[in-house]
Amino acid sequence: MNKNIKLAVAGAVLALSASAANAGIIIPAGEWTLDINGNVNAFANFTKIKGGAAVNGGIATERDANDEDRATGINTGLLPAWIGFTGKTRQNDLDVEFTISMQPSVSNNTATGDGLVGGQFSSFGNRQTYVSFGDKTWGTIKLGKDLGVFASDAILNDMTLLGVGAVGQTGGGGGAASGGLYNTTLGGIGSGYIYAAWKGQIAYTTPNFNGFQATIALVNPNMLPDTGSGTILGPGVAPAYQDRFGLEGKASYSFSGDALTGKVWASGASYDVNRAAGLGGGNYTVTAADVGANVNAGGFGLTGYYYTGEGVGTTFLGSLGTTATGGKRDSDGGYIQATYVLPTKTKLGLAYGVSNLDRENGADITALVSKNDRMTVGLYHPLTKHLNLVAEFNDVESRAHNGVRNESRHGSLGAILFF
Repeated sequence: MNKNIKLAVAGAVLALSASAANAGIIIPAGEWTLDINGNVNAFANFTKIKGGAAVNGGIATERDANDEDRATGINTGLLPAWIGFTGKTRQNDLDVEFTISMQPSVSNNTATGDGLVGGQFSSFGNRQTYVSFGDKTWGTIKLGKDLGVFASDAILNDMTLLGVGAVGQTGGGGGAASGGLYNTTLGGIGSGYIYAAWKGQIAYTTPNFNGFQATIALVNPNMLPDTGSGTILGPGVAPAYQDRFGLEGKASYSFSGDALTGKVWASGASYDVNRAAGLGGGNYTVTAADVGANVNAGGFGLTGYYYTGEGVGTTFLGSLGTTATGGKRDSDGGYIQATYVLPTKTKLGLAYGVSNLDRENGADITALVSKNDRMTVGLYHPLTKHLNLVAEFNDVESRAHNGVRNESRHGSLGAILFF
């Protein structure tokens, strides 16, 4: 699997399941080397729901319109099914590369089920379209769409990348368990970290200096929603006009030894938001920062992560980050995750994550979410060097500032194949 697809599709697999880190289908083509790679996964999900009142920004599954407290469904997990096409060549002392990828989904709850309905009901996606060039002596420049820089290591080290994590409440009740409106589950997004998302960007990455590496990126300014209207995501929440690019950056240090390997990192983001007419308040700046570490010794692995921000909101960057009058809400969160490889080569994992959203100056004593948290127990077994069987249990809770509480418990069984 080439390094860029490995990063964007299954970077965490290197830490979580060495059996999945395989090369794709390599095809020599003249001056180019082509790599076809990706994954296919599907899971049966079983959900038990407690509570039914709405929590704005809550990720615990709510009861549906028929007040059902159970839901089942078959859909992809945190990773969508994926096929990527990468080409590499060395020309004029430059390493040149392109990547284009597509992400179909297992579940599509429309009448036809073929994914041809557009917008949020589509079961088809495009997450990567970029070109990069550089040299190990001075670094690499990337232009196009790829995983965002801020919070990218949080999701790439999440063990639920191989599974399901939080199913989410998109669509409500049974709709969430069977795919809802979107083509993946949430994993630990919104209950431990903010989604890095897939962003148009121009990024520079330094050479690797004995384990140390840094990236700085100009990012499309329209990646950030202005959610003064009170919604977490969807049509009508885009900012009016943006007068500068977003800025994201990251620094990391990777180390390896006879007994201990790992990585430590820190990243940040800054966006100016010009509010749409009628929302009130002035323009504002969103800022966020994080720090994390992953260490591995023998069969044991440990990951710790923390983030904080102003106006950054929760779950998706910027969502619910401000009041209707433009006041910024503070937020923070993180997760702790421990794994152990059993003698059967099965990886056992236990994780707890939480995302907090504060009130703004004592306001917001409403159904606005105050906390989403998640506990995950997972088993990830390499049936072959490409195929992993997965069993997970997730307990997800959402609390609002007015005391409303929802809880959903998800059991998931399925498999994920990398090629």
